[in-house]
Amino acid sequence: MAAENKKQDKREAILNAAENLFAKHGYDGVTLRAIAKEAGVDVALANYHFGPKRDLFDAVLLRRAQILNSWRLEALEATVQKAAPNPPEVKDIIRAYFEPLFKRSQVQEPGWKSYYALIAYVNSSPEWGGTLMTQFFDPMIHRFLAVLKTALPGVPDKSVYWGYHCLSGALTLAFAQTGRIDHLSNDLCKSDDLPDACDYIVDFVAAGFSDMIAASEKEAATL
Repeated sequence: MAAENKKQDKREAILNAAENLFAKHGYDGVTLRAIAKEAGVDVALANYHFGPKRDLFDAVLLRRAQILNSWRLEALEATVQKAAPNPPEVKDIIRAYFEPLFKRSQVQEPGWKSYYALIAYVNSSPEWGGTLMTQFFDPMIHRFLAVLKTALPGVPDKSVYWGYHCLSGALTLAFAQTGRIDHLSNDLCKSDDLPDACDYIVDFVAAGFSDMIAASEKEAATL
């Protein structure tokens, strides 16, 4: 048992080191040798556990993606059940999407900060965004969009998807925690204060989707 625990500890050390370095330098700026050095293991062990660098990159993304997806799905389904038999309110759906990411205690942990920065990098990359985000997050996002559509009667699907695109952009920038808003606001706002950011983003995004309902109703009234 001790040997198995030691093996697992080294595997986690490799994942932690890879997560940190990929978040700081991107995929192309990191080698397996650098990851092994930071993890305190031989590079052969990294190869043994994960294979080539791309497989390790995928393993890093998958590890916390599974956790995030489960948190958000749990919050979303609870929102759906609470509102049944009616559709949930738009703002409640948006809150279920963001709060598990921004308001749980993990947001202050170094590993999670690195992971969020890595997701920001992947989601905004033409090389990775269309493939890896699809691979690791689309099943949960499709469920979210399906519920969102029930709360947006008459709103064209095209509008919903562009609205989600705007939502995803806000999420990505918040994940990056670049410090940009700190400078713009003279430190009135802090990019690493994700719980605070959550409230403003939820209000802003929900208002945008709600305006789509009003626009759809106005258009229908003119027909």
